[in-house]
Amino acid sequence: MDKKTIKIGTRGSKLALYQANKVCDILSNSFKEHKFEIVIIKTKGDKILDVPLAKIGDKGLFTKELEVELLNKNIDFAVHSLKDLPTAFPTGTKLGAVLKRVDVRDVLISKNGKKLDELGAGAIIGTSSLRRKSQILNFNPSFKIKDIRGNVDTRLQKLEEQDYDALIMAAAGIIRLGFSDKITEYISPEIVIPAVGQGAIAIETRTNDVFIDGILQEINHKPTEIAILTEREFLRTVEGGCQVPVGCYTESTEKEIKITAFVSDIEGTNILKKEKTATIENAIETAGKMANEILNEGGRQILQTVRDNA
Repeated sequence: MDKKTIKIGTRGSKLALYQANKVCDILSNSFKEHKFEIVIIKTKGDKILDVPLAKIGDKGLFTKELEVELLNKNIDFAVHSLKDLPTAFPTGTKLGAVLKRVDVRDVLISKNGKKLDELGAGAIIGTSSLRRKSQILNFNPSFKIKDIRGNVDTRLQKLEEQDYDALIMAAAGIIRLGFSDKITEYISPEIVIPAVGQGAIAIETRTNDVFIDGILQEINHKPTEIAILTEREFLRTVEGGCQVPVGCYTESTEKEIKITAFVSDIEGTNILKKEKTATIENAIETAGKMANEILNEGGRQILQTVRDNA
């Protein structure tokens, strides 16, 4: 077989490039007969940095331009943070593989080294996530939540230079970029339920690309795939995303998956939370049932109010 160049699409942030290079390195070591090349593509979410995520919509915010290049065959697959992927893929694309998931939790990075329960009334906490905002306000309604955008470096700089007492960010991104020393506290999922797919790297491919499918199955981590498909079924059923406070995460053993999920109003005064344990075989179905139970117990009205006021 002739040496084939396989093009990997990615956003241009440091975190996105870390993730794309990780995939590239793994594949380069496993398939030395091919050349792997990274192609940087700028997305809408990278260009609009002065508007809260909830205000600009979230369908394909960090993925659409990559998907266009994928469908036009200018790249062979795209690497994403899985939590950025909408629950429905555009026609012609699919989830091709996921790498083994790392820490799913959110972390607190505070200016003065104080933990969440040590921050005083009126402490200003930066996050662009309604999921984080609602849960943090539920934990302490006296906190002031201030929107913050930008990549990890930019947010850390804003913490130092602007009127923030602390930030809440995903542990995975902080760790991957070598900023673990800046973490003040790992926040328990009992306080802040993580985003769907948080901590996982996803690879999006074209449907019916047998050649790429064959390569990616060599690096696909099946336990992570089952976990994130379960979480995404919950999100798909409640029709959630960046514009609504929704979260779901799973903890797995060899035979069972514990599913924890919630929906909330923006201020965290009305939170509906459920936990269920399912077998590996019926985990996805169970997540869908959980979502419908939450919707029928008041979640539908909560989320509609959030959307109406967005």
